[in-house]
Amino acid sequence: MPAVGDPGVLQMGDVPEPTLQQETELLVRLKAAGVNPIDTKLRKRGTFFPDRLPAILGCDGAGIVESTGTAVHQFQPGDEVYFCNGGLGGHPGNYAEWAIVDARFAAPKPTTMSFADAAAAPLVLITAWEALYDRATLQAGQRVLIHAGAGGVGHVAIQLAKLRGAEVCTTVSTEAKALFVRDLGASQVFFYQETDVVEAVMHWTHGQGVDVAFDTVGGAALSQSFAATKVYGDIVTILEPDPATNWKVARTRNQRVGFELMLLPMLQGLETEQQRQAGILQQCAHWIDAGQLTLHVSQTFPLAEVAEAHRSLEAGSTMGKLVLVMDGK
Repeated sequence: MPAVGDPGVLQMGDVPEPTLQQETELLVRLKAAGVNPIDTKLRKRGTFFPDRLPAILGCDGAGIVESTGTAVHQFQPGDEVYFCNGGLGGHPGNYAEWAIVDARFAAPKPTTMSFADAAAAPLVLITAWEALYDRATLQAGQRVLIHAGAGGVGHVAIQLAKLRGAEVCTTVSTEAKALFVRDLGASQVFFYQETDVVEAVMHWTHGQGVDVAFDTVGGAALSQSFAATKVYGDIVTILEPDPATNWKVARTRNQRVGFELMLLPMLQGLETEQQRQAGILQQCAHWIDAGQLTLHVSQTFPLAEVAEAHRSLEAGSTMGKLVLVMDGK
């Protein structure tokens, strides 16, 4: 990405093959890279390091370890890994054929997953885990509202909530998405364009409100979450609140509002937190291989068609995730 702007600014180019600089690093031959909304935002507005253009975008990657630093003992050449690392403008991202990643921040790829499916997973898995398990401390038997349950984060959040033993209601826009989220375990599905979501949630919870609301949409959905959540309940959002947000309901209900920015450890160099996030990926890999958790990839694109992938994501209505593949596999 030599400049910021519309998807047309994304260009293929040759850069030197990266080499190991630290004893804890891996050189990974990338097989696939996830495409996330953060990628499109950085393309449009600029990266977190605007003075370092051109930049290689892409936080999510999956591939095969080519070589390891001298202090790496948990991986060896030939191992398959997945991770969320780079792509914010400082460290090169994963829209590429090769990547350098600290071994402490990578996890073994689920053995039952293709590289494309694995590359779709890290950012959304960590986001949903931290939002529901860490911020909201979701418990078995609780009821949770997940906005946009058919989306990248939403469809994973439904499954993580069910794995914790919670009941899920979610919002969608189409019948196809309703079928999709029901298959994932959602008990109640609300069509937000034609239904008063707060009223529907209150009916489902016998007037009490949900224990936890997870906002993956932003805008009015945050205020809607306050009204749909019980007294002393938890709301977590992954978006920056709109300046017009009315916080009165949250205040008068003594609700706890949490923010989830899973990229924060990478942005601030919080290595302990980055290692903890790799641990989340390891646990999720166990669930994936046990058939308890799945990632839905709606479409894959060759790396050369990255601009088209961005256009598709920005057009909206995607179920699950979009992925770039490096060699057609």
